[in-house]
Amino acid sequence: MKRPLTVLAAAMVALTAGAGAMFAGSVPDRAEAADRGNPHGVTGDLAHSSTRAIGKAEALAHPERLVTLAKSLHTRVVNARLPLTTDQGALWPSDSDPRWLISCNESDPDKPGLLRTELATGRSQTILTGTESCDPVRRTAWGTIIIGEETGGGPEGGRLYELIDPLHTTGVTLDRSTGRFSGGTGAANLTVRPGVGRMSYEGISVLPNGLLYYADENRPDKGAPGGALFKFVPDKPRAAGAGPIHRLSESPFASGRVYGLRLGRYEGGRDYGQGTQTGQGAWIPVPDRTDPDLTGATTALHLTGLYRPEDMDLDGTALAAGQVRACVNETGNEDEAQNWGESVCLTDGTVAAATTNAAIPQVQLFVPGSPAVNMPDNMAFRPGRGTWVVHEDGDTESDLQGFHGNDLWSCLPDGSDPDLQSDGCVRVATVNDPMGSFTGGVFDATGRHLYVIVQYNVTGYGVLLDISGWK
Repeated sequence: MKRPLTVLAAAMVALTAGAGAMFAGSVPDRAEAADRGNPHGVTGDLAHSSTRAIGKAEALAHPERLVTLAKSLHTRVVNARLPLTTDQGALWPSDSDPRWLISCNESDPDKPGLLRTELATGRSQTILTGTESCDPVRRTAWGTIIIGEETGGGPEGGRLYELIDPLHTTGVTLDRSTGRFSGGTGAANLTVRPGVGRMSYEGISVLPNGLLYYADENRPDKGAPGGALFKFVPDKPRAAGAGPIHRLSESPFASGRVYGLRLGRYEGGRDYGQGTQTGQGAWIPVPDRTDPDLTGATTALHLTGLYRPEDMDLDGTALAAGQVRACVNETGNEDEAQNWGESVCLTDGTVAAATTNAAIPQVQLFVPGSPAVNMPDNMAFRPGRGTWVVHEDGDTESDLQGFHGNDLWSCLPDGSDPDLQSDGCVRVATVNDPMGSFTGGVFDATGRHLYVIVQYNVTGYGVLLDISGWK
């Protein structure tokens, strides 16, 4: 992070009195939803973004007042003194038994880069210092944590790192120039993964077998494409139910091959480039298998560029059915060009086909951008309901909306209608601070707790909230 349709595209609909604004891909048709009258599992959604600018003294004394929530939701402040730029996180040791949040601090190398926060007490400790703009964090099925840096490609570009035993790794320092870890406790528990490549890491999704999908957070520049989507295929995929590893050398990220996505299938795939932003495509091998510059490879291999692709999450419903589907936000450029961001979803066939590149990848629009959802950033899949929570990080002063806070939107999955888009989004939370935005939201396994950070807010700290009340 750096700072639904009616039959007419991207029209905003006013719902009945007492309900919030909704964007609809069609009339919601989720007959299979647990509660047809409440498909989002939230009541009392918000009609408008906040227009309040909370004062610093009040926010420090009552950090829960930084946000206004839908009527059925409530919040607990886990920690109100995290670094201001604390960003994405992963629950540890599991989503079903969350006791800690392992989170990145998107700051300079002299600041804490990776943090461990106990959810019951709010106690926070520094795991690692030395990263540059640490942003995405994920827990793997083999019992490790992976983190990425959002610093671009090239020789000094962002790296992917892997950590084993995050509870017993504290106060370690990274030397980015050498990729070595020293000091503190448990320095040997960390390693760099050069074969995955250098780029601006933001959205990453890792499958249980080690298949990794990730996005380069980059924008178009004078005709050069924006950020591409990549896939890392391990040389030794993990078997289902293989359990945790005991040494970092056992990780599937130890060796493998990177592929970049190029959309376009007409006459063998000749119609790639500007204008081909959705549809089917192919995975193009990246030649360098040792330390690839993926930002450079995007141009060299004519990969499809998105406009600053941000956070990504796996579709848990699809994965449970053996299918690969990951949804990612594009920020767009709302403050200068009214180029609204949007959410798109990548499908890649079955897990088995995706691992052997036997599937045909495809990207389709999921949530169109608009003046209301004007810069989608983070994305969180909600288990149980199968809905998605889109975090907004847009300009909070605009000609079309005036002053407004950033929001959380709950978006339905696509139902049985003929389109592939969300069947509607409602506003479920808003920030009462023009400086603040939501980031890094992650649900527990029940889908009843969303752990989310209010970043860049007036207190001068990152505020970790546990938002509950989801039905």
